[in-house]
Amino acid sequence: MDKKLENWLETNEIKYKLFTHPAVFTVPEAKLHSAHISGSHCKNLVLKNKKSGQLYLVTIPYDKSLDLKDFRRMISAPKVRFADEEDLAEVLELTPGAVSPLGLINDKENKVIFWIEQKIWNSELICCHPNINTETLQIPKDDFHKLIKLTNNIFEIKTDLPYL
Repeated sequence: MDKKLENWLETNEIKYKLFTHPAVFTVPEAKLHSAHISGSHCKNLVLKNKKSGQLYLVTIPYDKSLDLKDFRRMISAPKVRFADEEDLAEVLELTPGAVSPLGLINDKENKVIFWIEQKIWNSELICCHPNINTETLQIPKDDFHKLIKLTNNIFEIKTDLPYL
């Protein structure tokens, strides 16, 4: 975990447990290297409304696949695509494969709307990358909620995200 994130977590008194593992880029790789870590593991997608440029960070259970066509309808967008490397780097200071809700601490202008599946939000332990794909953080629910609220990003807890 980089020092900036570590300091932010410490300053804001966010409790967590850190686990290291080989780099993971896919859910099967993550399951192989982090199945022993208890908690709700999540998949994180950064999507962009092509017309408005609005970015969405969508956090869903690791074993689900978001239906982009229905998601597009949900946000009334004519076209939605995955954010490109430039968007990830510029707004969230992230790289592909290391997308995480923790990237929101880098969104100084609060450009990203965060949507999270209610099942993840209500989990006692939330597991996600600390903005690098060689580590996993296990964060207690109350600390995760505090972390998200401290970013000041708009966020919504969703029960109706469209899955394939």
